[in-house]
Amino acid sequence: MHAITAENLTKKFNGFAAVDDVSFTVESGELFGLLGPNGAGKTTIIRMFTGVLKPTGGTARIGKYDIQRNPLEAKQLMGIVPEMANAYVDLSALKNLLLIGELYGIRKKERGEKAEYLLKLFGLYEKKRQKVKTFSKGMEQRLIVAMGLMNDPKLLFLDEPTSGLDVESVILVRELIREFNNNGTTIILTTHNIEEANQLCDRVAIMNHGRIVAIDRPEELKRTIQSTTSIEVAFTTKVNAEELMFDNVNEIKKVGDKLRLYAEKPEDIIPILVKYAQFSNNKIISLNTLAPNLEDVFLKLTKNEGK
Repeated sequence: MHAITAENLTKKFNGFAAVDDVSFTVESGELFGLLGPNGAGKTTIIRMFTGVLKPTGGTARIGKYDIQRNPLEAKQLMGIVPEMANAYVDLSALKNLLLIGELYGIRKKERGEKAEYLLKLFGLYEKKRQKVKTFSKGMEQRLIVAMGLMNDPKLLFLDEPTSGLDVESVILVRELIREFNNNGTTIILTTHNIEEANQLCDRVAIMNHGRIVAIDRPEELKRTIQSTTSIEVAFTTKVNAEELMFDNVNEIKKVGDKLRLYAEKPEDIIPILVKYAQFSNNKIISLNTLAPNLEDVFLKLTKNEGK
């Protein structure tokens, strides 16, 4: 049985389709990503699966339970970390967790033990009696993720869990996502961060304008556009991109202090770059060929979908 199933899922607001006839399944134990820009429909899908929004059409099932017909049974299986979630700022970290445990009906001793365990896991144990209003954004977000895990959910919905966090908190939250997934928790992750999806997800659904334009493993998605192989080059002296627009170069992008040249046959471009460096007396300090990444896939698929 699938962990979740979307069948022709649709949500319209005043005639506008925020989610447009979407169908997909997620297997038990999978870490599944919904990847797309803001407004693509990712959060709307999560809100339908968690019962916050009623679908205009189609069905959303958690295991065997239709979220609309059996909301209680479905919600008992899940943990939720919404994008705009907030902890109770006038309560301590410990009291926030204990409150969530009480709402889930967890026995007093068990919820105390679980709260202590999660506080240690998320690096908040030393601050457990401090009010949340004294926390940094990163600390509060870690607490919110911990709150979503109080009921030991079989299925965890994470809506942009690392958005706006400092680097240290991003690394910790991602490590914990991997750990819980490795321990058997099915995770549905929404993100607009392409590298996050690439690092974390077993499979990715790329969304644009309320539709899924592709769904597969990140590496399989990359293989679909092998023609976008690129060459990344850096010179000792700054070079204008226009100077490197040779024949058979399709596009050039500036990436930090480097230039990335997109070509169907990079092997033909490399000797031209070497000749250019010799002619202009400008040494090449790095030269690499790069296979397509998930960003290339996303840009190509969403561009094609918009035509």
